[in-house]
Amino acid sequence: MNRFSIFVADDHPVFRFGLRSLLGSHEGWEVCGESADGRDTVKKCRQLKPDLLILDICMPELNGLDAAKQILKHNPDQIILIVTAVDSEQVVRDCLEAGVRGWVFKSDETGDLMTAVEALQRGKTFFSSRVSDLIMDGYKRYRIVPAASSVAKLSPREREVVQLVCEGKASKEIATMLNMSLATAETHRSNILRKLDLHSIAELVLYAVRNEIVHVHFAPGLGIANLGAGRNRPPAPPNYAAFPKTGIVPASIEPQGVN
Repeated sequence: MNRFSIFVADDHPVFRFGLRSLLGSHEGWEVCGESADGRDTVKKCRQLKPDLLILDICMPELNGLDAAKQILKHNPDQIILIVTAVDSEQVVRDCLEAGVRGWVFKSDETGDLMTAVEALQRGKTFFSSRVSDLIMDGYKRYRIVPAASSVAKLSPREREVVQLVCEGKASKEIATMLNMSLATAETHRSNILRKLDLHSIAELVLYAVRNEIVHVHFAPGLGIANLGAGRNRPPAPPNYAAFPKTGIVPASIEPQGVN
């Protein structure tokens, strides 16, 4: 009998280790590979063609949403399960429109994750109950206060450039990563600022966070988030918040406390 192959994409090594251990304990499942950034995930999925991709949204170099779009454009049959701490109604909607078939939060119980994988293996879909709550809350808000017209829409390539700029990549690095000339990379940067009517990289970072091209990492909750974590790890201090370790936010922008 063929084993059900699963690829794990998450930028936290401890979480990947715990997830591999959990999934490997299920008969008939195997973790065929893993990745710590979105761009590498796209590349390896095309090479390995896993039965299931477990994908986080908060990924460096290419966020999970844009990675999912690229993967599904190349292979519409790829089954993707989002496992993340991001609870944005807009990101959920965008993932559903892209073709994602499942969503579990890292704060959910491990049993929810296993149930989700089993459902997707059978060709079904699985979404945490909180996903329905998010979509319904968004629908209610829209009925009360219709959404204002949004700013100019960025192309998929421009979204890639925005994330890399916000992660502190220089134009030369961006050109190499996206296989374009230095002049093209610099043109993208200037065109994006003009298109969005922004005047500094700091303003671009704020735009990227508000529009969820990049995400702020907060202290993990209970449940799946603690897979593989040491039992005696000291608790996070009150009001703890941290930006992604890739350094997407300039030093002049201070993280906000969690209320």
